Amino acid sequence: MKPSIIFFTMIFLLAASIMPGCKKDYLNRPPLASPTAGTFYRTDADILSGTGPLYNGSWGGYNGTSLQYIGDIMGGNSTTDNYNGRGSYLSFTVTSTDPSGALQSAYQALWSVVANANVVAYNIKNAGAGASESGRNSGLAECYFMRAAAYYYLALDWGAVPIIYNNSSQLGDTSIRRNNLADVWQFIINDLTWAKNNLAATPLQPARITKWSAEGMLARAYLVRSGLGQSGTRKQTDLDSAKFYAGDVCNNSGLSLLPNYYNLFTSKYFSGTNVPAECLFGLLWVPTGQWFVQNHMQANLAYSSLITQTGDGWGGAFGASPSLLEYFTDPANKADSIRRKATIFMPNDNYPDIAQATGGWHVDTALFNNGKIYHPGDKGNGGTDHAYVKKYVIGSPADNGGFGGSQNENLSTYIFRLSEVYLIYADAILGNSSTTSDPEALKYFNAVRTRAGVAPKSSISYADLIQERKVEFAFEGHAWYDWKTWFYFDQAAATNYFSNQNRGTYNISYNSGNPFVTYFAQDNQTPGTINYFIAPNKADLPYPESDLLVAPGLAQPAVPFDFSKVKY
Repeated sequence: MKPSIIFFTMIFLLAASIMPGCKKDYLNRPPLASPTAGTFYRTDADILSGTGPLYNGSWGGYNGTSLQYIGDIMGGNSTTDNYNGRGSYLSFTVTSTDPSGALQSAYQALWSVVANANVVAYNIKNAGAGASESGRNSGLAECYFMRAAAYYYLALDWGAVPIIYNNSSQLGDTSIRRNNLADVWQFIINDLTWAKNNLAATPLQPARITKWSAEGMLARAYLVRSGLGQSGTRKQTDLDSAKFYAGDVCNNSGLSLLPNYYNLFTSKYFSGTNVPAECLFGLLWVPTGQWFVQNHMQANLAYSSLITQTGDGWGGAFGASPSLLEYFTDPANKADSIRRKATIFMPNDNYPDIAQATGGWHVDTALFNNGKIYHPGDKGNGGTDHAYVKKYVIGSPADNGGFGGSQNENLSTYIFRLSEVYLIYADAILGNSSTTSDPEALKYFNAVRTRAGVAPKSSISYADLIQERKVEFAFEGHAWYDWKTWFYFDQAAATNYFSNQNRGTYNISYNSGNPFVTYFAQDNQTPGTINYFIAPNKADLPYPESDLLVAPGLAQPAVPFDFSKVKY
């Protein structure tokens, strides 16, 4: 029996079925419905509609909590408490039965992206005669791009994973094995290569991926793979490929960074049809949509319900990690105030995009150390002794043109920005050298810094790149994956970086017009630091226990993949 067409709404039903607690595995395919592909995908417009849900509903279980816990808490950019066991992401002790649900939610969501991309690709291949070849190829390119994007996270989170390329032929095979990690990365590169050859240079609709999106992601994939299986140095041929594709995007795409970093995270610039050219790939949420097609990140991150005005705002446990706060409070980095203000709430700062009707959200210094999270007064201004999360916190519906609601903000989610391609280009040029003053590397590395109001550098090292990525992409779910890229080729240096990173608690007090930070030891009273050692065998996340039960082959050694089976 051939798989039938998947309706736009069917993907939403699939997303609902993979919420934490439900037993689904990577072999499940989306629900089937009539009519068949041949009668539904009749035109290029039908294909465009069919690929639309790949930009939101399929990713619903990864956006928000899972992205935050893995990318930023485990990546060392965010603090947390141990509610529902989420402190395990801070201490590198996540287990297969993770009570927070983030592990299983991430795993199942990423496989849902793969499954949906495979089904939509099948249906595009069987579309009616009214669909053009270019329309089919463009739709297939979106499917393969999404599949590769999901595999990027799967590979860096779990290592060797099964390569699922055809839901129909692989459906129900619970003995399926994991494939060698090198083959997984080759599969990612193959998908992205096909995508870049068949995507247009300009988006078919606002925020749709383009040739430049695929080339940028190819550069990222080659850069990551350049370290796989290496020891201290990276594979030069992969570095050259990363340099080639990143350089093409940087020098020939005509794209540029949004001039104001702060504006990247306001709905005026990234919602609906308002999409910065800097966004090469984003998750496009519906501010009036149902669960799994709306963005609930603000509900998780905002430290006060007075910010959201919609009854949510449960992010009091989150904020800048000590290592991130140390950067922003270092006098040497005082100029990096634009990124700081866009990233965290700091004392005595005013945030004009929030509580606009009362002149902006002012973080009140008078309430420090009194145990209160927010000011109870008529202005609703927040007082804090913590650097809470600002990025993706945009205020109430009234602050955003009336759009949004409870657990539904009027903002999309960045997955891949042009500034990352700039840093990839600089990294690929640096290669295996200890430092570089190459003009091209400095041009694009410094473009990221000068946009943030920070002085350019005349020479850069790998440590500079790690630090720049940490600050540029804080709370965007990048930090863990950037560390894992480093771990691939230099385990000792990477594990030392995390094992000596302060992951404790702190208090901010106000001293003569300046914030003063006290970092605490394990008792949360004595000044000091808290460090957690990460062993090399903790660099891959455990498989969720429920998935191991239904697919015992996941516990078996990885095997080579037969690429002749994949038909593009």
